Amino acid sequence: MASSTSISLLFLLSFLLLAISRAENAPNGSDLDEELAFLAAEESKEQQHHAHHDQYRDFENYEDLEQGGEFHHGEHEGGGEYHHQEEPQFPIVDEKDVAVLTKDNFTEFVGNSSFAMVEFYAPWCGACQALAPEYAAAATELKGVAALAKIDATEEGDLAQKYEIQGFPTVFLFVDGEMRKTYEGERTKDGIVTWMKKKASPSIHNITTVEEAERVLSAEPKVVLALLDSLVGSESAELAAASRLEDDLSFYQTTSPDIAKLFEIKNDVKRPALVLLKKEEEKLARFDANFTKAAISEFVSANKVPLVINFTREGASLIFENSVKNQLILFATANESEKHLPTLREVAKSFKGKFVFVYVQMDNEDYGEAVSGFFGVTGTAPKVLVYTGNEDMRKFILDGELTVKNIKTLAEDFLADKLKPFYKSDPVPETNDGDVKIIVGNNFDEIVLDESKDVLLEIYAPWCGYCQSFEPTYNKLGKYLKGIDSLVVAKMDGTTNEHPRAKADGFPTILFFPGGNKSFDPITVDVDRTVVELYKFLKKHASVPFKLAKPSATPEQVITTKKADEKIESDGAKDEL
Repeated sequence: MASSTSISLLFLLSFLLLAISRAENAPNGSDLDEELAFLAAEESKEQQHHAHHDQYRDFENYEDLEQGGEFHHGEHEGGGEYHHQEEPQFPIVDEKDVAVLTKDNFTEFVGNSSFAMVEFYAPWCGACQALAPEYAAAATELKGVAALAKIDATEEGDLAQKYEIQGFPTVFLFVDGEMRKTYEGERTKDGIVTWMKKKASPSIHNITTVEEAERVLSAEPKVVLALLDSLVGSESAELAAASRLEDDLSFYQTTSPDIAKLFEIKNDVKRPALVLLKKEEEKLARFDANFTKAAISEFVSANKVPLVINFTREGASLIFENSVKNQLILFATANESEKHLPTLREVAKSFKGKFVFVYVQMDNEDYGEAVSGFFGVTGTAPKVLVYTGNEDMRKFILDGELTVKNIKTLAEDFLADKLKPFYKSDPVPETNDGDVKIIVGNNFDEIVLDESKDVLLEIYAPWCGYCQSFEPTYNKLGKYLKGIDSLVVAKMDGTTNEHPRAKADGFPTILFFPGGNKSFDPITVDVDRTVVELYKFLKKHASVPFKLAKPSATPEQVITTKKADEKIESDGAKDEL
């Protein structure tokens, strides 16, 4: 008689054959359930296969851990129990002097406050909860000086998106309704109060003696002076309002022609008159517009920086915090700079307030290679390009000699919207037959924007720990879907390739481009990054219905199965004997 073990194995084999037979003849309505069950089973087998290899793992990508973060649970080495860290207990805070803002009252609140500090927070954020009592105490002490408010960014998503909130808490200073600075000081009552009182202190100073004027001219690297009829009144108020929008230079006013003469304002000039003096190659800028806060602020913003800013750690803030976002950038080595910088300065005089002019020393080992790589500038030959800033990141390269005429034409054509942007691209792969297609800037249109295909695209960065962890899952998805002609699984290195239709909010970003709808924005894939969930997303959104082509058994698997069957039969025969 056969042993109970052999009978059980034969019964199990018969059951599996019956199940397969039923599955092959199941109605179409159960296809998705079967496919998901298959994928889940494959994932489960994969996890079991690797389980014993993953018992002890080191954390290699420290960038994946939040700074200052802690492990909230972990497996105990001996007993296998999980120990949960208790949530910190924060005191109840009296926030009577902190205004609560929404999209309905935000504009009115900041517009009616000369100085307003606004915190974007999330209710679950521990750092926000720790800040709350300090922020509330500061609000009480600053009553009459500045207004403090808070916004729940999880509820007010439109405002959070408008101000590009990337983390919590984020605190901004608003002056006369305009966002001016991010608060990066100490998160204490005293730190906040000291910083705000300094911002709200008198912003213009009177000069009444020649000695005062000489001291200012000697000590200040750049200064704004206005010659007025009176040190009080509407013109002084406009000057004061404009000065509050600036943090890095001092504003002065006088009624004395002799003092104004020291600042290169002529005696016969019509009042009000205003100049900006700098200890740089371009020493003097004269104001010639209506004497209003907006016009004065625009003049100062356009003239306070050097004609050309050297890209250094110190100069970066002058570039990226400037109200002018368009940048005209010269890339040149140190040896070439003496030849081309005078040309760039000459062009800069004609486009104040329209561009920030920047020089990047390509052979500077601290930043030159990194900045050049970011813009896709290769080689050592000097180049000039226009950059629209980090909002849409378009670039336009000058094709021609670096002359005053050519650079001016580039700037004028950009302002007239006549230029075609340049996008970075790796070389197009010679072969692209993998389960996951390789996308670069120069084959994006051909593959991703093919209207006959549904395309799933991952935008990744090679250094990104999250991308590295996700790669095996994405590769498995590509393997399962490789035989489906209407569907493409693809990836693109977002650090070396660009395309206007591939905007990454971070790495990895996963986008879906449905067939027949490539003129519309892609769908951001916001599901759990597992094979099963990504497959469910594709089944729901694909323009061309598809069915999973389950991989057939390999010859090795067939031989192994045959040997197993033969062993069962042999064992059964032995038992019967």
